[in-house]
Amino acid sequence: MREVRGMASWVLALFLAAMLLWIADLSLFPSAASKNVVFPLLAEKSEYYLFEPTGRYVVGLLHVVVALLLIMPWTRRVGAILAFLIAVGAIAAQLAWIGMALPTEVGAKTTDGGQLFYLTVGLAVAALVLAMIHPGKDKSTAAGSYYGR
Repeated sequence: MREVRGMASWVLALFLAAMLLWIADLSLFPSAASKNVVFPLLAEKSEYYLFEPTGRYVVGLLHVVVALLLIMPWTRRVGAILAFLIAVGAIAAQLAWIGMALPTEVGAKTTDGGQLFYLTVGLAVAALVLAMIHPGKDKSTAAGSYYGR
């Protein structure tokens, strides 16, 4: 059973790390083709104008740090908890200020149909599952080594 939990832990950790790095790339280096409308819209709706660009950079760097924590087995549970908190914060921001359906551009009438919201909910669920199934320390050995170390 420990091997199954260990393999599931690796699969979920790599999935979450890849998704967090992808989101960090979009946040830190927005291109003209993939405009990041979340933070300008969040700054406009909440009237906290530090969300763009300062908040975008802070959140992007936080995504990178959490992805690195998820890769290392001995910090995986902490990374999963932080990923869950980031996702819950994003869900709260969307529900409080932006709404579930995010406009494709600032001021546009077309929306993404809630795709980003559902992706965030999925990441929150994956992070919560990872925090619960990660095997952690092996109590059967004298040294108490971490899985994969």
